[in-house]
Amino acid sequence: MTRLLFPLDPERAHGLALRALAARGRLPSRGPVTSPRLATSVAGIAFPNPLGLAAGADKNGSAVPGWFALGLGAVEIGTLTPLPQPGNPRPRLFRLTEDQGVVNRFGFNNAGLDAGLAHMAGRRRRGVLGINVGANKDAADRVADYVAGVSRAAPLADYVTVNVSSPNTPGLRDLQHGAALRDLLARCGAARGSTPLFLKVAPDLEPAAIDDIARAAIEARVDAVVIGNTTVSRPALASGHGGEAGGLSGRPLAPLARERLGDFRRATGGALTLVAAGGIDSGAEAYARIRAGASLCQLYSALVFGGAGLPRRILRDLDAALASDGFASVAEAVGTA
Repeated sequence: MTRLLFPLDPERAHGLALRALAARGRLPSRGPVTSPRLATSVAGIAFPNPLGLAAGADKNGSAVPGWFALGLGAVEIGTLTPLPQPGNPRPRLFRLTEDQGVVNRFGFNNAGLDAGLAHMAGRRRRGVLGINVGANKDAADRVADYVAGVSRAAPLADYVTVNVSSPNTPGLRDLQHGAALRDLLARCGAARGSTPLFLKVAPDLEPAAIDDIARAAIEARVDAVVIGNTTVSRPALASGHGGEAGGLSGRPLAPLARERLGDFRRATGGALTLVAAGGIDSGAEAYARIRAGASLCQLYSALVFGGAGLPRRILRDLDAALASDGFASVAEAVGTA
């Protein structure tokens, strides 16, 4: 499938892949991969395995059963905003084939909360569902948008993620800091009821900001921090699309994502659950992130190059690595590096 879609415009190819996954989800399947070693519990949620789909791959939740059929233990849909929005002008998605990376400048394009949540209502699922929420670009009160998203998504989700990490909505990342972040977390915390609340932050953070976010998340009783989204930085890249504006993801993001994971592990002292995202494309990389302090891992861009069989390959190799090192569970391996 991946080879067939590569000649197409990247965004059109992604849309066709989603339609194929939606169709696959209507057929009998094996569902999430699991084993006694891979099964884990985070925020009181039983995950069949620690590998999930990052937000952005299925913004409107149109193919959730199909993602679980690939073996993933969790699927995070979104980012959903209260009102539908088209996002930024096309073209806005670029493959960096030589680098195994992707640049996007989507800008929270989605069909809105009503449409996304309608896909979830009354649906049985075989893995863990996360719903990622954000603010409309032109919202007069962006925090109110987040509160609306959390309060409406919480009854349908296993966890809700507050996404302040996107580089493609001007000013959004300002909510990662200081009083703005504390107000956001307090208001979203009041809106979530008993549903676990995750916070997604950017990898483009200074050390002082990391310390402040860690304190704010712990004080607000956030259940996990997702590290992180795409980066606006640019390492050396071979692809001609490397200079496109937007967020860089995939393999070139991996070194920065690893560094930030370590920074947050040190800043929280293990007192806060961490979720690793960015450049995870193999069982060895997932295992390294777990040993560096992540309880869960998420992938997205690697699927562009690794195809539909990638999640099962990652989980097979992760299970083998845990067994080889004598770990009886993922939880035992977290932070042991």
